Amino acid sequence: MIRHFVTDRRRFGLDEQALVARAAKAAAAGVDVVHVREPDLTDRLLAALVRRTIEAVAPHGTRVLVNDRADVALATGAAGVHLRADSVAASRIRAIVPSGFVIGRSVHTVDEIDRAVADGGCDYLLFGTVFPSRGKAEGHPVAGLDALRDACARAPLPVIAIGGMSEQRAADVASTGAAGLAGVAMFM
Repeated sequence: MIRHFVTDRRRFGLDEQALVARAAKAAAAGVDVVHVREPDLTDRLLAALVRRTIEAVAPHGTRVLVNDRADVALATGAAGVHLRADSVAASRIRAIVPSGFVIGRSVHTVDEIDRAVADGGCDYLLFGTVFPSRGKAEGHPVAGLDALRDACARAPLPVIAIGGMSEQRAADVASTGAAGLAGVAMFM
């Protein structure tokens, strides 16, 4: 099962140095992907954080993706980009990136899955919110395991589950056909 650690330093009160150290520990523990999602940083600060993260996780073979910033991913040598559901078409990114560059997209509905698949530029889809999550406001809709199972059956791409992930829920997530799980708190 693929494991994505999605960063959120503000939620946990970390500075950039502490976040890089946390990413290195997660990589050493077996996380496959560190997904740098720090939207408040300037271009320069984000690029510096991504470079330091790449360096910190490289000894473990962990890949780094940058949230919704293909320009920063390319400039820093990151493995790829993760696009929001409402972001630019993945096929447009695919047309300008080198071979092997990873492109993922967040999806929440059947329509978003269908659009992402029809576009043809994605390597994987990140589906959620599957379970209630402390990272979302109370009352935020959750999809549940049945919707995750349906997403996995519908999408011809690997589907990564996000939202309320934990070690205790990993087996249930795997039973849906999901290729992996992504989380913030479970890796912090």
